[in-house]
Amino acid sequence: MITHFDDLIQQARHTPRVTVAIAAAADEAALTAMAEAYQKEIADGILFGHEDSIRSLYKELTGEDVPFAIHDLEEDTLAAQAAVASIRNGQTQILLKGKIKTSALLKAVLDGEKGLRTNRLLSDVFLFETPEHLGKRLMIITDGGVTLKPDLKQKIELIENAVVVAHALGIEMPKIAVLSAVETVHPNLISTQDAAILTKMNQRGQIKGCLIDGPLALDNALSETAARTKGIVSPVAGHADILLCPDIESANILAKSTTYFANLRLGHVIMGSAAPVLIPSRADSADSKLLSIALGKLVLNLSQ
Repeated sequence: MITHFDDLIQQARHTPRVTVAIAAAADEAALTAMAEAYQKEIADGILFGHEDSIRSLYKELTGEDVPFAIHDLEEDTLAAQAAVASIRNGQTQILLKGKIKTSALLKAVLDGEKGLRTNRLLSDVFLFETPEHLGKRLMIITDGGVTLKPDLKQKIELIENAVVVAHALGIEMPKIAVLSAVETVHPNLISTQDAAILTKMNQRGQIKGCLIDGPLALDNALSETAARTKGIVSPVAGHADILLCPDIESANILAKSTTYFANLRLGHVIMGSAAPVLIPSRADSADSKLLSIALGKLVLNLSQ
């Protein structure tokens, strides 16, 4: 089981290289991550965007010439479309966001004729490494990047996408905490009702490959002591591997708090498309983008 990001990097180094398409590649963190992925023999790259800017920035960051093919495209939308096309024609296997808005990249991904759509819901699976007091392990938050206000059916698909990533990490039966503001079912709080239904569906075998409980407040999901104090008896409380949030706002805020309050390492992967799509924030570090490449490669290897 992969329990640390360093283990994830090592695993990625010991599998055959993949090729990453970077859309709007004139981005400092993306190019730094790609250079390190290349140096560590994790991945090669094909870069899409303004060629002169890409070459100049890469030279400034690494002191070396760009070792990758570059497709010279002035507009970000054209760079995104060309990067997606490279996935479709087999030139590349993973799509990484560069200096482009997530919405613009996903528009190319979701194009009905030329994109990477499947019959599955797309969702962002956010992976972070917990601090020492929580046992120093990897934990998932979803969905802070794609699905605005998931209904019950969409929450099932969010769970399924996150479980695939957990299984790829070697977590055989991931524990999923369905989060809300409280740990009891409330008639005016839909998130608590959905949590109770998801829990029952899991108990009856309608959602497989995981263990679900909810509603749980965040403290109960993370702390056995908090759960015990509130009289909660649950195999998930205090041991959650996956935190399923009620909506994109709560998931996005929770995920970013791991970085800006706790300074924890992170990676992202979009699940549900025809290939791993990596949409770390444009403000994310080169380390997070390298970890996202490694995570995308892990998921890709699982599907092959």
